[in-house]
Amino acid sequence: MEIMNPYQVAHQFGLKTLEKPEEQTGSRVSMKIGLPRERSNDERRLSVTPGGVSDLVSAGHEIFVEAGAGEDAGFPDHEFSEAGASVAWTTEELYKNSEIILKVAPPAKSEYELLQPDQTVISALHLGDTTDKYLKELIRKNVTAIGFEFIKSPDNSFPIVRMMHEITGSMSVQIAAHYLENNQQGQGIILGGISGVPPSTVVILGAGIISEYAARTALGYGAQVFVMDTDLARLRHLENSLDRRVITAMATHQFISSALKVADVVIGAAMVEGHRAPCWVTRQMVESMKDGSVIVDAVIDQGGCIETSKTTSHSNPVFVDSGVVHYCVPNIPSNAARTSTTALNNLLVPFLLDIGDAGGIREALWTNVSLRNGTYVYKNQLTKKSLAQLFDMPYRDIEMLIASRI
Repeated sequence: MEIMNPYQVAHQFGLKTLEKPEEQTGSRVSMKIGLPRERSNDERRLSVTPGGVSDLVSAGHEIFVEAGAGEDAGFPDHEFSEAGASVAWTTEELYKNSEIILKVAPPAKSEYELLQPDQTVISALHLGDTTDKYLKELIRKNVTAIGFEFIKSPDNSFPIVRMMHEITGSMSVQIAAHYLENNQQGQGIILGGISGVPPSTVVILGAGIISEYAARTALGYGAQVFVMDTDLARLRHLENSLDRRVITAMATHQFISSALKVADVVIGAAMVEGHRAPCWVTRQMVESMKDGSVIVDAVIDQGGCIETSKTTSHSNPVFVDSGVVHYCVPNIPSNAARTSTTALNNLLVPFLLDIGDAGGIREALWTNVSLRNGTYVYKNQLTKKSLAQLFDMPYRDIEMLIASRI
């Protein structure tokens, strides 16, 4: 039997002809994308790195970066310029020249008037701080608004939320360990203990992504970890993921009350994507905790899951209530700005390329289910039922708006 070499195979069976140039649809457009400097609550992150800008410019898009926008994340203006972006010296200039505004936090009040009719805003929404005034301003100006919290993939995962929650979960335990120290008003203990000294007890509320990464980090420190949730399936999944090294319990009033009495650290991570966080911990439960224990409410940007929580900032991150140190900063990943910016870039640049390839935002909403799921204002209409219920506003389903071509 003759054995043919690869060239003979290719020649005889025509394998060379299987390589085809990518078909062009002819609908691709060049977009003007603006990256303003963040102004909200010590926000240090940016949505795109200079590398991401280079990818977008190579695809034919025009990028405007406000002067100083990336400095806190370790990306100076000259790196964006070298990647092909234009540096805008004022916020007004950037908004005026951009079709798509790409932010991390939603536009601040000072930016409302800068929003242009028919512009697209892609950012987080921060349900805990959202106001009806902001939503009405978007509706009035016919802005298309896409929220990180709502962008859902066909597999029902929330890719941007997940990425930020991985960072939040890991950092929340680092933060708690720091505030357990004496000079931070803590008990003066370490998470893992040492030989002859038992470890600290960490109670995590919720069994989602924040909880998983918080539990992994706490276990790495050597802490004893309890995780509570109302969903048995999520608890079972977390147990299996962590090789049953955590103790799980249903999040009933009785179990939470008992656990908080012995807790050294409480990580509040109970939430439902796209909704305000449920309040699981009452003031009475907090008052029963040990003096110098630490609460990190990691879902304060969604309203918080602990009654005594109130929003703080990176410049003034903690307060003490009932002898318990509370850390309630809504943008925890901002303190790891370079890591977070790179993570956002990896997720957002493909979406931006898809929008350009589709022919613009309206065409992309037809073809990209993740962007469609993420849209909460479109064509002068609120398109999320959860927001409509929260602010007692009318809404229309995005699928109906797109299908009717309104």
